[in-house]
Amino acid sequence: MTKKESFKRQIRARMAETGEKYVAARRILIEQSADRAERRRASEPDHSDEVIRERTGRDWDGWRELIDSWPGHTESHAAIAAWLQKQHQIDGWWAQSITVGWERITGRRRPGQMADGTFTANKSATVTTDSEALREMLVDDAGREALFPQMTTKLRSRPTSKNVRLGLEEGVAEIAIAPKGGGRSTLTIAHTKLASPDHVAHWKAFWTDWLAALDEECV
Repeated sequence: MTKKESFKRQIRARMAETGEKYVAARRILIEQSADRAERRRASEPDHSDEVIRERTGRDWDGWRELIDSWPGHTESHAAIAAWLQKQHQIDGWWAQSITVGWERITGRRRPGQMADGTFTANKSATVTTDSEALREMLVDDAGREALFPQMTTKLRSRPTSKNVRLGLEEGVAEIAIAPKGGGRSTLTIAHTKLASPDHVAHWKAFWTDWLAALDEECV
């Protein structure tokens, strides 16, 4: 069955159900199709419809309709989140999550994009390394030269901070180190302030290779 024949069958089914004339039934189905296309999600939010409904009382379509109908929806991320908190009694964390999800669905924010327009690359792996020895190298200038040859780095956190933050050629990387026992550690890297999704792909590949090399060298 062709797409045209299928649409005609839908028209006839609606005519039988509603008693409408052919032209009226056809017009309404076209309008409904256009509305569905308009409401198609640009990208998926982090939380499912089931989770967001359970935690906030509405699914994503419900939140989208509510925020779209608010005249201030063209304002900043912070303004929308504050409105959700004040007018709809949503706590701060979920107000932020709803706002980010709405921005993703409507195309206002792309996956990995932060409120300031920059992007974040995330990478994690469990590698063979001594967590304390690695931390000492990361907070030491000479140690970082060995870990990141031919790259300029700058320590952006206190040496005693739980996570190590490094300024790189682009953006800032926060490295969390969690000992796993047996000489293994899980490293979780959040590389923020990247300019575009292409830069995210570049740095994800960089961190993949860096973690693999670290595992082989067994710092």
